[in-house]
Amino acid sequence: MRQASFIRCSLQVAAILAFAAVAGLAGGSVVQAQQKSVKVGITLPLTGADAEDALHIKNGAVMAIDEANAKGGVGGYKLDVVVYDSGTATAGQYDPAQAATNTKKLAADPAVVGNIGPQMSGEGKAMTPILSEANLATITPSSTNPDITNPYMAAQFKPKGKAIYFRTVTTDAFQGPNMANFVKDKLKVTSVYVLDDSGAYGVGIADSFQRQAEKIGIKVLGRDQLNPKEADYTTILTKVKAAKPDLLYYGGVGQAGVKLAKQAYDIIPNMLKAGGDGIQGTSFLKGVGFPAVEGWYSTNASPHVTQTPEAADWVKRYKAKFGANAAYDDYTITSYNAALVLIDAIKRTAEAGKPVDRHNVRDAIQATKMKTLQGDISFDENGDMIDKVVSVFQYKLDKSKPTDDLDAQNRYIGVAPATPSS
Repeated sequence: MRQASFIRCSLQVAAILAFAAVAGLAGGSVVQAQQKSVKVGITLPLTGADAEDALHIKNGAVMAIDEANAKGGVGGYKLDVVVYDSGTATAGQYDPAQAATNTKKLAADPAVVGNIGPQMSGEGKAMTPILSEANLATITPSSTNPDITNPYMAAQFKPKGKAIYFRTVTTDAFQGPNMANFVKDKLKVTSVYVLDDSGAYGVGIADSFQRQAEKIGIKVLGRDQLNPKEADYTTILTKVKAAKPDLLYYGGVGQAGVKLAKQAYDIIPNMLKAGGDGIQGTSFLKGVGFPAVEGWYSTNASPHVTQTPEAADWVKRYKAKFGANAAYDDYTITSYNAALVLIDAIKRTAEAGKPVDRHNVRDAIQATKMKTLQGDISFDENGDMIDKVVSVFQYKLDKSKPTDDLDAQNRYIGVAPATPSS
């Protein structure tokens, strides 16, 4: 009896060992099923006037994260993406209240270790106090209002003290003034009429442009504000026409900007016109269309890289993922790079043997030093990019290319000067 029992026991052990061996040969599926994961937020206005540009930004971040996961994850972790829409039909564009609600959801989930976004500074101002309380870092690829990272406004935007709002673009403290330098040096502008759309971004960049314009001798003949929900800007444009400035400068985004550009074509067709990155993108190009968009100058707060040889492989991978006709712009790349910064922070945290949580990831983001398609990325103690490049573009019809091809129809002029030539 003892011998029979011993034989049965031996057969059971052999069967268990055989099953384990088969499981081990089955592609490691048991191990993979147990892979750890963390969550990465993406918060952008995917509804409203700027939805198309927001989609390009989302695509850039998703592409970087998917590429990382395809290589087996980051530091032993799979990255799960959580997307929130900060645009609403009621607002017709980004909605700060919705952005705040989304941020509270991210902050309430301890698995969320970082966020990509927002697109707009009005969202950012609503998000940052919540992010600060949660010590949850976000990296924006396009939000440029300098107040959010201004140390003198830390009590409002980062009450807990640590930087939690990082950027892969520079701010309007450079974008507005550098454009003022450009229009004086290159376009020989001596007078300007300034408009804004009442939003945090629009007012901020218009203010910074106006201050620099006055400083370097450009006469400001008037300043007015547009209501983005109004349909008719004829009264204000008639005032602009009567003032006879060399240039109309608009600080704002697409909801008001598209209507302004269409109506300006009828009332002041021959006047020079310019704006910031709120009018730099496919949403504005397609929303206004030719001939009304012809001639408008715009900026973005990063180097122009989409047409460089170094970006060719990135473009190829982007089109393979999102389709041969998928649109993109420089902020798609700054979003891709924002995700790379977050991925790198997670990797360094894991490799250091620290818990991969939002606190350690925030600290790792702060210490970032990495090379990307747009150049070196590192941050000062406030979360701002060390690099301060501002690029200038002009909408000019190229009949040989599709009218919604941003690279073809929004010609790159060059880097806006940091200081005026005289």
